[in-house]
Amino acid sequence: MLQPAMDRVKSSMQQVPNAIPKVIRRTGGANSLELERENFERGQAVSINKAINTQEVAVKEKHARTCILGTHHEKGAHTFWAAVNRLPLSSNAVLCWKFCHVFHKLLRDGHPNVIKDSMRNKADLADMSRMWGHLSEGYGKLCSIYLKLLITKMEFHIKNPRFPGNLQMSNRQLDEAGENDVNNFFQLTVEMFDYLECELNLFLGVFNSLDMSRSVSVTAAGQCRLAPLIQVILDCSHLYDYTVKLLFKLHSCLPADTLQGHRDRFQEQFKKLKSLFYRSSNLQYFKRLIQIPQLPENPPNFLRASALSEHISPVVVIPAESSSPESEHVVETEDLVDTDVPSLPAPPEVKFDDLFGTSAAIDPFNFNSQNGMRKDDKDRLIEQLTREIQALKEELESFRLESGRLCQALRGRVNELEAELAEQSHLRLQAAGESEFLKAELDDLRRAREDTEKEQRSLTEIERKAQANEQRYTKLKEKYTELVQSHADLLRKNAEVTRQMTVARAAQDEVEAVRREMQEKVKSAQEAADRQEREQVKQLQELQRELVSTQTELDSLKTTMASSQQSSSEVLGTQLVALESEKAELVQTLSKVEVELAVQGEELQRVQSSLATERESGVKTAEALQNQLNEKESREQALESQLVAARWSSLQGAVEEAERIIQDSLSQIDDPAHISCTSSADYLASRCQASLNSMERLQSASEAFLADNTAVLELVRVVTQCGHLVGDTIVQGSATSHMVPVEQADALSESVKTCGSEALALLGQMKQQDSLAAADSGKLRAALEAILTTAEKLRPRGLELQQGELGDLVEQEMAATSAAVESAAARIEEMLNKSRAIDTGIKMEVNERILASCTELMQAIKELILSSKDLQRDIVESGRGAASMKEFYAKNSRWTEGLISASKAVGWGATVMVDAADMVVQGKGKFEELMVCSHEIAASTAQLVAASKVKADKDSANLHRLQQASRGVTQATAAVVASTKSGKSQIEDTETMDFSSMTLTQIKRQEMDAQVLVLELETRLQKERERLGELRKKHYELAGVAEGWGEEEEGTG
Repeated sequence: MLQPAMDRVKSSMQQVPNAIPKVIRRTGGANSLELERENFERGQAVSINKAINTQEVAVKEKHARTCILGTHHEKGAHTFWAAVNRLPLSSNAVLCWKFCHVFHKLLRDGHPNVIKDSMRNKADLADMSRMWGHLSEGYGKLCSIYLKLLITKMEFHIKNPRFPGNLQMSNRQLDEAGENDVNNFFQLTVEMFDYLECELNLFLGVFNSLDMSRSVSVTAAGQCRLAPLIQVILDCSHLYDYTVKLLFKLHSCLPADTLQGHRDRFQEQFKKLKSLFYRSSNLQYFKRLIQIPQLPENPPNFLRASALSEHISPVVVIPAESSSPESEHVVETEDLVDTDVPSLPAPPEVKFDDLFGTSAAIDPFNFNSQNGMRKDDKDRLIEQLTREIQALKEELESFRLESGRLCQALRGRVNELEAELAEQSHLRLQAAGESEFLKAELDDLRRAREDTEKEQRSLTEIERKAQANEQRYTKLKEKYTELVQSHADLLRKNAEVTRQMTVARAAQDEVEAVRREMQEKVKSAQEAADRQEREQVKQLQELQRELVSTQTELDSLKTTMASSQQSSSEVLGTQLVALESEKAELVQTLSKVEVELAVQGEELQRVQSSLATERESGVKTAEALQNQLNEKESREQALESQLVAARWSSLQGAVEEAERIIQDSLSQIDDPAHISCTSSADYLASRCQASLNSMERLQSASEAFLADNTAVLELVRVVTQCGHLVGDTIVQGSATSHMVPVEQADALSESVKTCGSEALALLGQMKQQDSLAAADSGKLRAALEAILTTAEKLRPRGLELQQGELGDLVEQEMAATSAAVESAAARIEEMLNKSRAIDTGIKMEVNERILASCTELMQAIKELILSSKDLQRDIVESGRGAASMKEFYAKNSRWTEGLISASKAVGWGATVMVDAADMVVQGKGKFEELMVCSHEIAASTAQLVAASKVKADKDSANLHRLQQASRGVTQATAAVVASTKSGKSQIEDTETMDFSSMTLTQIKRQEMDAQVLVLELETRLQKERERLGELRKKHYELAGVAEGWGEEEEGTG
């Protein structure tokens, strides 16, 4: 689009090379700036007036964008507020609503000074918000909520200047906003909660003001209300993201109990925001303008620090705008045209003329016509080229600003994504470290378990070895005993041998002594013989015989002695050799036994030392295992005590929560705002019955808990449910008392309060362990039964009809309605004849016209009733099957009761209208009463038609007849209202006001009285309108109670 325009500019400049400098030289520098300023202000005024108007359509994006670019052009919002202050924002709600929308866009996308410049008008915006807050519906209430949101937004950005208007910040900038102070983060979180609360209030207000059962998003009025929600969605996505990150940061610095209020408030806002995002994403209007993110199924768990890595920032995606004229970007062409030479201001647009009432002939900005100069072809070409240059410059500047804004937004998004990437990397590293740490802990635990198993196996092996060693020790002990015994025997044998050897040695010594003695005797005998031989040499002869005999005797003696000596030596030697050999064997055996005993002793000592070592290690291991077992038992006992305490604590928490619920219900009874709340006796009875059932479950759960304290879960659940049901019974009982007579209301209120006190007393007993077993729910059950009895007495009679009575009642009511209409028509005819006989002139004409229209209305109503009867007959025939008509009416009791109510309303309206017409004809009534009766009859007939056609076949001929009759009733009602207004105006015209005889003072006095009367009537009108609204509301509630609407809603819900 830009290139063809530039080609045209170049070709035009080639044709007229010196045209533009001439025109430019005619305008001075100062005048050029002033004209440019005037052009800017005029263009801004045009865009503001086109964007903010009384038409109930959405603000066009191109006008709002022009206003945003204007704030960047002048670096503020002075021109915007100068134009807005001239608009009647306090007198038109649609105008104020569209102003709020445009102002919200400026606060988000305009120059940063817009917020500072707008703070001067904060007081005016607050007053306007309070003024619109007095309206309870329509755009007035929405304007009040929107203005509060804008004031909150300005205050937030003034307190926190680091936050831009569009709330786009990176994580690093968010950390810098808190200045690393936990108190600042805490206060910032509270302010964001307040900010988000205002956004959600506007969200809910817009949705509540729309009829979501129809496709409101495709209508102009619906889009007018939904368009500002795009800005709200953009704000909410950022506020939710920042709130989550700040709460995680606070939980890392502060204890969890301190932040309980923050978590509760976040949970509530999370549920609202998730629901609103879901509802918005389903609207057709938003699908082509914005891509709404979906929040996670469950809110983040702030008590688990690693949950921050699971948080995904919601990103709102705005699709690229189409190249339509409304969404085209405007760009300036500073780079294409020489900006050193000031250009002429462009002439005003035709739309500006249409808006401010000027024309081309008297254009105050047309300097050529003011100076009387005639436009030639060159001048027109110059003006055309100047306009194109100016448009291209504006378009280029718009493109430049838009591209700059997009670049800035993209840079911010890139920085934010980089910061998020760094944070994710840090979290990944942290998670990897935690994973390694957990793996190490897991390995340690596995090793500890393996060591424990090894120790267990080693202990078993040691015990087995100890048992085997014990057996070996027993065997060795027995063998040692045998060895000791054998050793003792051997010692005894050795002593005997030694004794025998001693005896043998003694015998040998004695033999030696005898041998020596004998040798000595032999020697002495030899010496004596030698001596005798020498002495008896001489006596040799004499003594020869003696010598021979002696020699013979000596030889025999020698022989005897030698034989004796030889035999004795042989015996002793043999015995000695035997004893020596035996001794050697014994010594050898003894040495072998001693060696074997020493070896056995060493083995025994080694076994005893190893056994003592193993026994010592086994004792140590057994002591360690016993210590672990004792620690485990003590830990199990502590855990058991903690579990018991936790069970009792959970029960106490449930009891305290039930107490708070009941106390809150009792406090609601005394709240003045609760007076407007109502309920039905049937719903109260159902709540009482549910409470009684929960009391039975509470009794059984208490008994089960007293028998076994592990059954605390069921008791906690039943206590909480019982608290909710009893609290609901108290609230519904108080609401029901607002709809019954004073005596019954007082009795019901006392019963409700008694029920609350008894419930608190019962819960107080259940809070103590000593009194839990003695807790008696009999008094509370008696109080609930009393409320149930009262509710049964207060039930409407219409609900007590038997099945057989409904069919008869339908026929009776339809017949009564027909009779009432016939009677009313007869009375109107009678009044018409009486009026013709008595009245004359204008009064007779007025009465005839009114009574004739009333007669036509009665005929139309009669036709409607007959059509309704035929349609009902078709409905019954087609829907009852083999059942009777009464059974069909009983089966469809709600539809039947609605039919009965509509019939009653039609008959009553006809009777009241006849009475009103009679009073008007007599001159005693008011024309307004007759008009109101006509409207009431139209509404009643509409109710009858709706009740009749709800079950009818859409192709039924009787249904078409009924609809035709309904249109006839509507036309007849309009005729009655028209004739009544016409007659009233005719009669009032006859009563002319004559002020000719009054003086100036009297006229002034009458004027003041009239003004006082007007003010009184206006005040009374306002009060009567409010009273009418309350009466309609009460009528709707009573009709709902009588026909069971509340029960039907409860059943469907």
